Amino acid sequence: MVVSCAFAALTLLGPARWAPGSSKSIVYFSVFALGPLVLRTLESYFPQHRLLAFVANFWLLPVIGLSHEVLSPLVTALTPVLRDAQLAAMDQRLFGAQAAVVLGHLVPPWLTDILMLCYYGHFVWPLMLGVVLYFTGRHEAFDEYLLALSLFFTFNYLFYALVPAIGPRYFLYFAFDQPLQGVWVTSFLDSVMRLPGFARDCFPSGHTGTTLLVFVYAKRFAPRYFRVMLVPGLLLIAATLVGRFHYATDLVCAVPLVAVVVGLAVGWGRTFARRDPVARPVTMDAIVRP
Repeated sequence: MVVSCAFAALTLLGPARWAPGSSKSIVYFSVFALGPLVLRTLESYFPQHRLLAFVANFWLLPVIGLSHEVLSPLVTALTPVLRDAQLAAMDQRLFGAQAAVVLGHLVPPWLTDILMLCYYGHFVWPLMLGVVLYFTGRHEAFDEYLLALSLFFTFNYLFYALVPAIGPRYFLYFAFDQPLQGVWVTSFLDSVMRLPGFARDCFPSGHTGTTLLVFVYAKRFAPRYFRVMLVPGLLLIAATLVGRFHYATDLVCAVPLVAVVVGLAVGWGRTFARRDPVARPVTMDAIVRP
């Protein structure tokens, strides 16, 4: 987190300084980078302060959401051209159709309401799994989980910058017969998703990748939690297409990204576990008797 946020701040301070809104993003990314250093230092001075330890451990989660809102200058500087045409063409080549358009004719309005509600669980499920692991004393699992989340969002946001796209709801607007239809809440929730300042966040699907990552760690370390979130999580992934937020290619490419970051997190954890000092048996010769 420190490295990626510091790199973003320095990029915006240097070669990307011309991008609109860069000053605000520099401040945010600098705070995000300094946060773990400051919090961990304070934690070392006050090891009994539980609230400080909690904030230090969960610093990543607000950073994920807030950094998304200040990505726009960085993406503008790195890749100012949208890649929707290429992603839509890839969908057509792989699947023979645009998944969002096809599903728009198949999913009834009442089900669209349910899917849109599930879509907003994107930040709830990762947060709650972190809380479960933290307060049940599974600290090694918690550390590995946060490392995997950090790696995933670092790579995810990097891809946003390299392959910016606004998604089918904008790019394929004229391919849909009508606006997204629901019974109770779809219109409102769809309008809320048009408010964020950064909307070039399609490839790969962060909602899909995060949910799959939570699936992996919940299955490994919190089976009951996995059973609770399985159906809502699957509906969340389906909502990325039904809600017209993503191309099917975005979902497909999230899978290998999750596999890579889980492999890196597991490998990192095992490497440092082997370096931990292990109590060695004391030989009889080492015993000194008075």
